[in-house]
Amino acid sequence: MNRFYIFLLRIFLGAFFAVVLMRFFYPAAGALYVAGLGAFLVGLAYLLEAGRNRSGKG
Repeated sequence: MNRFYIFLLRIFLGAFFAVVLMRFFYPAAGALYVAGLGAFLVGLAYLLEAGRNRSGKG
């Protein structure tokens, strides 16, 4: 898989889990909050990958 497909997969999964989490914990949340959580989840995935690669385990 090249990096673009991994990026698309992370975007899709981040959006999916953002919607599920926001609807479960905060049903009245607007689209902007869901988008913010999705962006946070994707950013967190990249930060965790960078940390894993830095420590030499990846």
